[in-house]
Order: sequence, then C-alpha cells, then structure tokens
Amino acid sequence: MELVMRQYPNDWVSESIMCKRGVGGGGGGATHQLTIEDQGTFQYTIGPYSDPVLHIKPGDRVVVETHDAFEGVIKSEDDKPSELLKMPFLNPQCGPIMVEGAEHGDTVAIHIESMAPRGPQPRGTCCMIKEFGALTGTYYTATLNEPLPEKVRKIRVDEENVYWSDRVTLPYRPHIGTLSCSPEIDSINSLTPDNHGGNMDLPDMGPGTVTYLPVRTPGARIFIGDAHACQGDGEVCGVAVEFPTTTTITVDLIKGWTIEWPRLEADDFIMAIGSSRPLEDATRIAYRELIYWMEAEFGYDRWDAYMMLSQCGKVRLGNFVDPKYTIGAAISKKYLA
Repeated sequence: MELVMRQYPNDWVSESIMCKRGVGGGGGGATHQLTIEDQGTFQYTIGPYSDPVLHIKPGDRVVVETHDAFEGVIKSEDDKPSELLKMPFLNPQCGPIMVEGAEHGDTVAIHIESMAPRGPQPRGTCCMIKEFGALTGTYYTATLNEPLPEKVRKIRVDEENVYWSDRVTLPYRPHIGTLSCSPEIDSINSLTPDNHGGNMDLPDMGPGTVTYLPVRTPGARIFIGDAHACQGDGEVCGVAVEFPTTTTITVDLIKGWTIEWPRLEADDFIMAIGSSRPLEDATRIAYRELIYWMEAEFGYDRWDAYMMLSQCGKVRLGNFVDPKYTIGAAISKKYLA
C-alpha cells in the first residue's frame, strides 16, 4: 500500500461503503452551488450555533468555492503575516451545510470528486508566522527564544504542478485541510482537530477519497475549507501551499452507523483518524479505532488485528503544528477481503 503523494481514482467509489450503505446511493442527486457570495461570512468556529447556508439531501452534489487559509489577505511576498492576520481567525470555513435526515448516531459520507484552483496567479501562499509551526516556540510550547522570521512565498499553481521555485516544481496533490461535522454542544475553533474532524490536514483527504464523519447534531452541519495544493507529512512550518478552490463533493448519509472518530476510504485502503496531544496519543486513538473497525465489520478477532497491524499497518502524519496533532492509521484493503 502506497500512501505518499498520490491522487486516487474516482472509479472505485461505486464499491465504497458510501455507495453500498448510503441513503442516497452514493450520488445522483441534485447539484448545488455554494459560492463566495452565497457563503457571505465565513465561519471560524465549528459548532451547532451558526446559521446554515445550504440545505441538501443525501446523494446531492455541492460545488463549493473555498477561500485560502488567510481569507485572501496575504497578497504579496512583502506582506507581514503578523500585520494582516489576527489569530485565531485562520482557516475560514464554508458552511454549515445541513443534510436532510441526519441525526445523532448517523455518519455523513463526503466523496471529494475534484479540486480546481481558483483565482488569479500566483494562487498559492506559504508563509512563516510568528510562534506558529513545529520547529519554533509557540503558545502551547512556550520558550524564551525569539520567534522565527516572518516570510511569505507566493506560488503559481495549476492543475498539474505547484511551481515552488525556478529550481523545484512539485506535483499538484490537492486535499482538504479542514472537514467536519458539528460537535454536539461545543463550538471549536477551525484550527483545532478532534473527534468531529476539523483541521486534520491529512494529505490523503483529497479527490478520489471518501471521508466518514460522526453526526452529533440534527442535520450534521458540515464545514469545509482550508484547501492545500500540496503538503508534506506534518505541515512542519505550519502552512501548506494554501490556495482558493472550486471543490466538488458528493454527500451521503449512512443511518445508524455510529463512529467515534473520522474515517477515510480510498480505492485500496481504509484509515481511522485520531487527533490529540501528545502525538503518541493521536496514534493510539487512530490504531485503536482501526482495530475496532476491523473487528466490527471485517470479521477480525480484536487481538489478531492488533498483532497483525504491528506487521502491516501504515500511519500518515497530518498536522504536527496545531493545538492537537493528527494521525491516520491505515490498512490495505487486500487484507480485508
């Protein structure tokens, strides 16, 4: 199983859990547009208290215009993030999108069909922000060292490549950094991942995959944003190649399938996702949820799955910079047949 720098095909989705168990049959419903103008005010918290911007049925498609993580305010390499950004107002979210019939204990399935760059060049932005990133002192990792320098890089992005510099061209490997349903009672800032989803920054959560999220409020209340044109494991400096997109998703609903943490399905693997601090606890959550999944739905004895994953399990590091860290634990589908 290969989990590094891939784009996954869409043609396998007809065999996915979403298509086999979804109320909407995995697609074929109406298509909705959620533009920047339709969204109006972006959301910086994920919770049950914001006003819905769209109502859909299971199986519907939504074409969403997402903004970059900075809501477009960083326009030049001469800009200083500290003068333009107000923490924690990063990761503007589209939504909430309400799904008809979604109730506590159900699961929402979101198939990311495509992600196209939007807006004028250079569309991509990467930067270093004071006290933000994995290799500097932060609010949560307090040190007396001076912050690292602020730097901005503006980057050309098209549907083939990310043109990092004259020396380096990176492949276009888009994914959604922040995807979630609402927690039951809390409203959580859009920088923080947890069991509702949130800012997981998993490079696998891109076109050709299906993300499964636990429903904890009526209508599910889907939030989506923080698109990345590419990102390595960990998002080490705190920022990927952030860019605005036109992202097309199909949303379905699986009644009575109760999951505690987000899950992801691709053509050749399944993945359970955990978020916590320290990083070891995020890894423990992800592997435990994967073992529970294998036991409940693929006929494995719990302890056999535990021992086997020690031999063939794979982990993907999502973000290693935010208030909680994210790990995905995966197993190849060839071992689940």
